[in-house]
Amino acid sequence: MGLYVNPELLQWFISEYILRYNTKPDMGKSCIRFKKTDKLPLQLLGDLVQKITATEWINCYEKQLKR
Repeated sequence: MGLYVNPELLQWFISEYILRYNTKPDMGKSCIRFKKTDKLPLQLLGDLVQKITATEWINCYEKQLKR
């Protein structure tokens, strides 16, 4: 979950979620919870997916392992 190893991306997601949906996202360790499928924030999730590539995520993950 790239959000948790990239503080800037996490802050962006939380801010955008609040801005678009007027509530904080229901998040836990490595997850974002959605209670109803008809309320999935598809546009926001699409924007999130575009913000980090698989290679960037792997690099973040490997940096965390080296700590």
